[in-house]
Amino acid sequence: MGELSQKQAASREKTLLFALLLSLPGPLVTGIAVVSSQSSTQLADFIRRTVELGALFSSWWIFRHLQRNLDMQESRRVRLERAAGLAVASTMICSGVVMLLVALSRIAIFEPSGQVTLGLVIAILGLITNGAFWRRYAMLTREQFSPVIAAQQQLYRAKASLDLCVVIALAAVAIAPLHPATRYIDVLGSLIVAGYLLWSGFRSIRTPVK
Repeated sequence: MGELSQKQAASREKTLLFALLLSLPGPLVTGIAVVSSQSSTQLADFIRRTVELGALFSSWWIFRHLQRNLDMQESRRVRLERAAGLAVASTMICSGVVMLLVALSRIAIFEPSGQVTLGLVIAILGLITNGAFWRRYAMLTREQFSPVIAAQQQLYRAKASLDLCVVIALAAVAIAPLHPATRYIDVLGSLIVAGYLLWSGFRSIRTPVK
């Protein structure tokens, strides 16, 4: 990997920080939406956004630290870059496990009810935003490779895919909350989210970003 120019590094750090700042209100707003609904997909989405916030912060901090210490030993630099990738992978795995437990616990207990409009709006906005960041990180990775940025590309690809799943599940609850199939669509949404996160997380650990 070649060394990033000062302009490239500044642009990437701003992108990481902007992504972090945009994600800050996510857990709070989604948490409010969860209170007004018993949707398992919405609860899983709240847990996912909360855990992801920690990974976004660590990635931004590591990238910033690396760029401010260009004379750092190569072995330490590699360890920090690997730590950023592991933070992203661990986040996806932890979120996947929690979501799987939430979905399984709700199969025989809860029916989707309450107001899911707020959660649906949040998911739609998340799909648009995360899709844009996925594209942005993919472009930066093609421009010049950076392990931290490549890990963010993987994370935002997962985030955009999962937001699409959440939109579909919550739309079903909003349109036909009392339909017998809606309950299973809602739970299925959580299971798909969990499965995709687990697959992506373990895949990232088995195949380190190079």
